[in-house]
Amino acid sequence: MKILIIQQKMIGDVLTSSILFEAIRKKYPEAELHYLIYPHTKPVIENNPFIDKVISFHPQKYKNPFNFLKFLFKIRKEKYQVVIDVYSKANSAIITAFTNAEMRISYKKWYTSFLYNRVFNRNIKPEIEAGVAIEKRLQFLKPLNLDPTLAIKPKIYLTEEESLQAKNILDDKGLLGETSLFMISVLGSSPEKTYPAEYLAQLLDVIVQETSGNLLFNYIPSQTEKALEVYNHCLPVTQQHIHLKIFGKSLREFMALTSYCDAMIGNEGGAINMAKALNIPTFAIFSPSIKRINWNIYEDGLKQVSTHLEDYFPEEFKNKSKQQIRKKTPALYKKFKPHFIKPYLIKFLKRLK
Repeated sequence: MKILIIQQKMIGDVLTSSILFEAIRKKYPEAELHYLIYPHTKPVIENNPFIDKVISFHPQKYKNPFNFLKFLFKIRKEKYQVVIDVYSKANSAIITAFTNAEMRISYKKWYTSFLYNRVFNRNIKPEIEAGVAIEKRLQFLKPLNLDPTLAIKPKIYLTEEESLQAKNILDDKGLLGETSLFMISVLGSSPEKTYPAEYLAQLLDVIVQETSGNLLFNYIPSQTEKALEVYNHCLPVTQQHIHLKIFGKSLREFMALTSYCDAMIGNEGGAINMAKALNIPTFAIFSPSIKRINWNIYEDGLKQVSTHLEDYFPEEFKNKSKQQIRKKTPALYKKFKPHFIKPYLIKFLKRLK
């Protein structure tokens, strides 16, 4: 059996959907499993032993209709028996239909459902501790006679060399001693998913006060100005514990550095999902514009914790559409004061000791 799974775009989505490969491989060890993703997301699934082939989808290149058509014929030649379209957008629906696969699986949508022969509801209530993001994907396994309640967690597979290089970087700076080390998800994937710099700085002050730990920032050189904004809002004593010059020069290096941290703390997003996949404790701050139930994967309230403005101001979200909340995100973030989060962060830090 030859199976294609489609999950384009975001890093967190690609990592989360990778659970399907492990589940299918255990049931069908002889199956050939391919993954269609955006090129920039590939690092999170490198060395995954359950994936036989990665197919890169270049969004800019395939905006050209001629290039896209060539790609479609290339995919058809693979002769897949099963296609699972997790991405479930117009272009992935076209790709799925063009494969002529006997089994075409995706979410139920009025404008694409006719292109599939197995569709599932996106709006589900969580029934297992994995969370909605996991459960929504596991239901795609039903047509393959797999148990949709499997307890499978996303995993990242680092090489010994990658781990050793990260260890040496941290050892050289004396950051692998008795003092705690924290990776800070200092920026979200967009401004509307980023906790205000002055507020996050106050939480970093708390981390240092409570643990005397060292802090690494998750950022790339083009985000230096934004990272410095958080740094400059911190107390001088906190700044002494922040090591701005140590950051992942690549996504793989970032993951390797994170694997040596005691926890990942900060903005919810791909970085938090990667930390979970590395079995690192996380404390995530959700954007008001994101429904926490959709992405609180394997959250147990102990090692994996999150906070959302809705915890404190539920009336701001009652009977509000996603669009209405998104428009109000800047104002809602202003209400998300650090003093609401501090007690829960302190409890989280104490449990790490």
